[in-house]
Amino acid sequence: MRRVSILGATGSIGQNTIDLIARAPDEYDVVALTGGRNIAQLAADARRLGADLAVTAHDHLLPDLREALAGSGVAAAAGAAALIEAGARPADWVMSAIVGSAGLAPGLAALQQGAHLALANKESLVCAGPLILETARASGARLLPVDSEHSAVFQALVGEDPAAIERVIITASGGAFRDWPLAALRKATLAEASSHPNWDMGQRITIDSASMFNKALELIETREYFGVRPDQIETVVHPESMIHALVGFVDGALMAHVGPPDMRHAIGYALHWPDRRNLPVHRLDLAQIAQLTFRAPDPERYPALRLARAVMDRHGLSGAVFNAAKERALDAFIAGRIGFLDMAEVVEEVLERLDARPGLIDAAMTLDNVMQTDHLARICADEVMTERTG
Repeated sequence: MRRVSILGATGSIGQNTIDLIARAPDEYDVVALTGGRNIAQLAADARRLGADLAVTAHDHLLPDLREALAGSGVAAAAGAAALIEAGARPADWVMSAIVGSAGLAPGLAALQQGAHLALANKESLVCAGPLILETARASGARLLPVDSEHSAVFQALVGEDPAAIERVIITASGGAFRDWPLAALRKATLAEASSHPNWDMGQRITIDSASMFNKALELIETREYFGVRPDQIETVVHPESMIHALVGFVDGALMAHVGPPDMRHAIGYALHWPDRRNLPVHRLDLAQIAQLTFRAPDPERYPALRLARAVMDRHGLSGAVFNAAKERALDAFIAGRIGFLDMAEVVEEVLERLDARPGLIDAAMTLDNVMQTDHLARICADEVMTERTG
């Protein structure tokens, strides 16, 4: 049996991973599940899968988790240190699906003990790409992409010479506001930003899709994971979300990955790699689809893409600044403190201010430095938003 852990089990990626594992219970020994505030879901999944350990990120919820697991034989724990310990438990395969920079340390712990890491936490590569990749190399672990776009690129490169890559095209749905008049975006509400036209995702990722901050993160992630230059990475708006990415080669050929907008495909590919298995996903009827459309992203509508390119040019710890500022700006939008378009303006201001601090962005790529930079960027973002809102 393969030993597996799921970090971020109660989110959409975690739940889709559990759906696949639960279909073949005799093949998997579930080591650890982690979650946040949804204690009922975490405990129910831990009981159903016979997990050794269940962890909530929130210390004060430990009594609730213990009560929900009473008599099950599943151990309960809570807090940041427990999340890292869950990642460090010996396993063959670990899903890293904790949202945000909070997923970095547990994912590193999994890599350090040699587990293949299925990476759905794009912030890990954005904040600390060289550190993640070097840790995987040192331990002999394999990093398997789970973002649908990077899984598509990964699959398109099977059997190919990476030196033959000419360009990588990452597709984007365009999010909830892809067809809105630009003037209306200033007044976009939280409810409107939280409704995705194609994908069923959590609120934060859905809002990031509407602003294209998720795509901005994916551009940086593409550079880190595949080692291509920023000028080789392109973005195209593809409203149907059927083509997840394309790879262009030096002979002019384009290799496209086509599939339904269902995260179980990318998860299943990572779970069964290097094999392919039957998956419970919809089979496309191309005649029924009839056509696929593409358009260039509007830079005024999606300023996050421009900021991502600035981060790639600057490199160093600028990715940690970018992600932390984005997370704080998103928190503020959800809380009603700032508007939809204000998020990109806040992130840009934080990038400029912290880049001006001598030695900050160019500090060594260590976990401590990444987390310290993350902390400073959040403080700076709060200062910028306070200045803007009074």
